Amino acid sequence: MDAWIPITIAAAAAQTLRFMLQKHLKSTALTTTGATFARFVYSAPLVALLVLLYAQVSAQSLPVMPGAFWAYALIGGLTQILATMCVVALFAERNFAVGITFKKTEVIQTAIVSYLVLGEGVSRAGLLAVVLGFVGVVILSDAPGGVGRIWTRLMNRAAGLGLLSGVFFAISAVGYRGASTSLASGDVALRAGFTLAVVTASQTLAMLTWLVWRDRAQIIAVARAWRIAGLVGLTSMVGSFCWFAAFTLKNAAYVNTLGQVELIFSIAASVLFFREKISGRELLGMTILMASILLLVLFI
Repeated sequence: MDAWIPITIAAAAAQTLRFMLQKHLKSTALTTTGATFARFVYSAPLVALLVLLYAQVSAQSLPVMPGAFWAYALIGGLTQILATMCVVALFAERNFAVGITFKKTEVIQTAIVSYLVLGEGVSRAGLLAVVLGFVGVVILSDAPGGVGRIWTRLMNRAAGLGLLSGVFFAISAVGYRGASTSLASGDVALRAGFTLAVVTASQTLAMLTWLVWRDRAQIIAVARAWRIAGLVGLTSMVGSFCWFAAFTLKNAAYVNTLGQVELIFSIAASVLFFREKISGRELLGMTILMASILLLVLFI
């Protein structure tokens, strides 16, 4: 089994746990921005420390950062912040499993972004998978109690937040792969960890600047919620490192395709932890979306 496969599964598991913790923070203590900030501020110092220790223990020098690295890393970091905020805001609109399903449209959108940025083509099977994925999202995006017309299904806040998060996550995935592969030295772990350290540090600085300007009270709230927020940071670090390592080993479209296993984890979390019910329509939408994922796994 190629190393990127278990690494990606581990990333999906850690990310599901992190979103569960963020949902708890969002519903009990923090705003959308605060819950997003908690992810970065508690993970950035841990990542930096671990990268420095790993470089010393493995007797490697820190990689030299070319100009392309900064472009890819900063764009990836910014779009990940925006994507995370969209997902956390989405939790207030629909239940946990459906929110994560909307987010996972990123796998289809990553294939598109990869084609536009990296020139990777899409096969006929891939096109069919895109169409199936779109149908699944349309079914999932029915507004609760709505009339169910196509315009209503597409033009509602839940659908908009979910699809927008997918766009941002797709851009960030391609950006992170571009950043880590632009580094000329270091093994996979060092290049992935170093890229993650730079990205999380820039994300923390950007969000801290925003909160100082717009919502200083949330900085104090994040500090007071350190028990849960610290766990958010820890799971974020583990998940992000696994994603970065996988992106370094394999192209982003394949990694995000396998990462759809997160959907299974999220359904289990929705039912077992949040006691939320999944409707027949939502199950149908998820089933169709999973069919598109299988097509991507088997034929692309």
